[in-house]
Amino acid sequence: MTTRVAIVGAAESDLGVTDKSILTLQSQAVTRALADAGLTLADVDGIATTGVSRFSATQLADYFAIQPTWTDSTFAGGSAYEMMVARAAQAIDAGQATTIVISFASNQRSARSRKLGGVHEPHIPEAQFEEPYDMLFPASYYAMAMQQYLHRFGGTHEQLAEIAVAAREWALLNPKAFRYGKGSITAADVTGSTMLSSPLTVGDCCLVTDGGGAVVLTSLERARDLPRKPVEVLGYGERTTNTSFTAVDDLTAPGAIGSGRDAFARAGITPADVDVLEVYDSFTITAALSVEALGFCGRGEVLDFIADGTIRPGGALPLNTNGGGLSYCHPGQYGVLLLVEAVRQLRGEAGDRQVAGARTAVAHGTGGILSTHATVVLGVDR
Repeated sequence: MTTRVAIVGAAESDLGVTDKSILTLQSQAVTRALADAGLTLADVDGIATTGVSRFSATQLADYFAIQPTWTDSTFAGGSAYEMMVARAAQAIDAGQATTIVISFASNQRSARSRKLGGVHEPHIPEAQFEEPYDMLFPASYYAMAMQQYLHRFGGTHEQLAEIAVAAREWALLNPKAFRYGKGSITAADVTGSTMLSSPLTVGDCCLVTDGGGAVVLTSLERARDLPRKPVEVLGYGERTTNTSFTAVDDLTAPGAIGSGRDAFARAGITPADVDVLEVYDSFTITAALSVEALGFCGRGEVLDFIADGTIRPGGALPLNTNGGGLSYCHPGQYGVLLLVEAVRQLRGEAGDRQVAGARTAVAHGTGGILSTHATVVLGVDR
């Protein structure tokens, strides 16, 4: 298939500790992405965003003083923005909109709004089986997935720590990364850091930062008349699997298996054709499960697969080339920044971290507690 839709602009807001409001960061991301595309707010007739308020797209449209013909406020956690790419491509193809901005921003570090706690809605049925155990949300849930994977397939925490070690190596090549200039880390640094929820340590966990990003989509035909190299949306897929872990039979088989299969089939490629992989890394286990589920290695093989520098700079599978949520930026919902980095790699604009000859990239988001999964395949305009 071809979507006949392309990403023509991509940008971040200020990152790290900003002391700016959410809408200010949103505005930065959107206007920078539009400028990158050679467009303005007057061109925008579609908005996709979530997280600002219960009426996210409404609030953003009001803030920008525009009246979009199409909006999307899908709330699915970190995977929402990959889902929104599919919705936007369909809307543009159907003629509902011509220029759609997908964006997100958060000031969670400055506002100190991020808290680890129990299940947020104890009145819902599944929470009744979890709240009494004082689970840390979401850390304890991902700790269970990590524990089950290591128990079922063998391997060690030290092997899994390679996800964080590699992310830091990429971050050292990215001046915008929160951990830029902080030096390399070792597996021992990860496993020896403060225990959070056994076997998960602080070193396995993503950052807590301010920040956000935006991408701009339009028709491929129109994109070819704009100043930047178009990045074509080749395929997409999604799965929604669970609210809690109570009903999950196998924590080591996430919905990424299905979302990836659909995305690759629509794009007409296989994982072997992918030059750059950007996956959600809220925790080291999140990224590891995604790499395996998307088909880059066999079942139970990811810890061996990522060994020996495979996912580090210069490795066979460049993974999270901006430093990821573990070392670059994580503003609470990271999915839109996966798209921003994938676009930059395919345009050849990633500076010292550029993957030579990159023509195909995958951005894969995970939301909730391994609850939602969305995969997007992007390619240089063919």
